[in-house]
Amino acid sequence: MSEYVVDDREMPRFRVNRDVMVDPEVFARERDAIFEHSWLYIGHETELKKKNDFTTRTVAGRPLIFARDAKNNIRVWINSCPHRGAMLCRERTGNARFMTCFYHGWTFSTAGDMVSMPGDDAYGADFARPDLAAPPRVDSYRGFVFVSFDPGIVDLVTYLAGATEYLDLVCDQSISQMHVLAGTHEYSIKANWKLLVENSVDGYHAVSTHQRYFEMVLAARGSLDPSALGASRAVDLGNGHAVVAGAPATEGLFGRPLSESGVAERDRRFAEFRELYGDGWVDRMKGNRNLVIFPNLVVVDLVMGVVIRKIDPIAPDYMEVTAWELAPPEEGEELRRQRLDNFLTFWGPGGLASPDDVEALESCQAGYGGRKELGWSDISRGMNKSAASTTDELQMRTWWRRWNELITGEVLPVEEQAELEEVFTVGRRPAEASAANPAG
Repeated sequence: MSEYVVDDREMPRFRVNRDVMVDPEVFARERDAIFEHSWLYIGHETELKKKNDFTTRTVAGRPLIFARDAKNNIRVWINSCPHRGAMLCRERTGNARFMTCFYHGWTFSTAGDMVSMPGDDAYGADFARPDLAAPPRVDSYRGFVFVSFDPGIVDLVTYLAGATEYLDLVCDQSISQMHVLAGTHEYSIKANWKLLVENSVDGYHAVSTHQRYFEMVLAARGSLDPSALGASRAVDLGNGHAVVAGAPATEGLFGRPLSESGVAERDRRFAEFRELYGDGWVDRMKGNRNLVIFPNLVVVDLVMGVVIRKIDPIAPDYMEVTAWELAPPEEGEELRRQRLDNFLTFWGPGGLASPDDVEALESCQAGYGGRKELGWSDISRGMNKSAASTTDELQMRTWWRRWNELITGEVLPVEEQAELEEVFTVGRRPAEASAANPAG
């Protein structure tokens, strides 16, 4: 039995040892066992709008260049000159045909090819001019670009497993392709990175932690349907991925109501989707979903806005978070304005959700100082149910079982769940949708 996870199906009870949130040795094992052998999100294709656009990112502790080359291909390079190691791109974003190392002047194209080196006659005619290095694997799914440092890892679609269906529900909200909007939300939290993974798919904390937000929504809407909170399911998507998905009844739980013109624009767009995808798929689309892709990517779609959240572990008690807003480029100006207003009200740095979550997670981390006397966290909620909901913790247990497998080698059986209702399973009308929305 693992020293970190207790999965007792008889009681039932699921517990996680709090040492995993503070122990530097566990943190080092995560770096090797998880981040060296997973597909990791680096960015979205639409961030690179023109040929030779680039942005710099850090993934699994490695400095990377995320670029679109002169032939319009997406590229990922290690941001280090093969000469003596200096970073090639020291600007966060830009557009350039060539990347020149400021240290000794070696120059490379956005395709990774060496273009020139000062005084190259000093190296000899047979000297092998080095090109830039790349991660062993780079692939994308519907604009979401991932890298892996494990050359033998399964292909991306196999790795994503059931998560592809929920990415499709997000991506199909644009007739062309969903776009990442300009601007980035960056912040840090003095807590272990796994706490934000849990928090991102935790519906149990919503009303108690974000009371001010729901009071605002209630004041704006006049009333909220309490039954909507239960119109949801938690789903194990395989490979450690999980989602909490809300039925269409949950649409009114988040955000201030749209104006008449905003409602008209939204209804026009959804009517177009119904022609393309069918009623059942669009009904699912109108609900909400919090998706975690193992280990550290979160996509939250509350209809009022879609956030992409990348969580970077820095130390056992410190993480850095980067978030972007994803939106359909064809939506009207008024709907876009109201969407962004709702987005910032909930997720913004001065909003009514993100600061609450930061405070909660830092409070948890401080509480782990008493782990010798109180050594286990409980994640058992809903284990006695055959149909877990958003306010249960199946989604977290799914993630933790995969974590435990990679860290310790112990494989724990999945939880048996009742079949999902049709509102959570109906598929997209195939022919028209696939033609209008090619993946990749």
